Amino acid sequence: MAKGDTMEDDKLCVGRPRDARCTQRVLDAAWELGTQGGFDGLTMEGIAARAGVGKTTIYRRWPNVWAIVVDALLEGSAHAAPVLQLATARQSLAASMRLIAKVFRSKDGRVLRALIGRAQMDPSLRKEIGEHWLHARRRLSREIIRKGIASGELRPELDPDTVLDALYGALYHRLLLPYDGDEVRLSDAYIDALVDAVFGGLERKKGK
Repeated sequence: MAKGDTMEDDKLCVGRPRDARCTQRVLDAAWELGTQGGFDGLTMEGIAARAGVGKTTIYRRWPNVWAIVVDALLEGSAHAAPVLQLATARQSLAASMRLIAKVFRSKDGRVLRALIGRAQMDPSLRKEIGEHWLHARRRLSREIIRKGIASGELRPELDPDTVLDALYGALYHRLLLPYDGDEVRLSDAYIDALVDAVFGGLERKKGK
């Protein structure tokens, strides 16, 4: 019987903090195998064997390989690029965008680019990216816009989703399409210029 199929290994994954350690082993295994041999070749069996857990243990948590890959990628990215809430909407979004741009410039960004591309033809992967990446960040960012409107910083008639599309849509455009030089296309200087351009039409004018 393979190591990944032993009942003893499954026992290591029951209850906290063991469950947390088991989860980390699975995520690490998926990431290591994907970066070494390509994510298209990943299997539940391979991940289980590398992690030293049973396949049933993995299936209790993840429905498919891509769900594991998304969790593995976003676990690190969520820590590296949280949505920040600072004194103003402009400061919050500018700082948050600089962090996510840094992730986009990294190896994780190259993997995310590939995942987004594949998701256009894979509904299950698209669902995982939406649920575990886009929707959670979007909810926090909408709240930043709403607070900016409530405080009088931003125009009262603004639609939060349109504002976020204008800001973050530019980042994803540069992530997904071929530009020369990662440092140029997603630099802090680019983020600052983008925020200046968009916020010029967002901020409430004095006396209005």
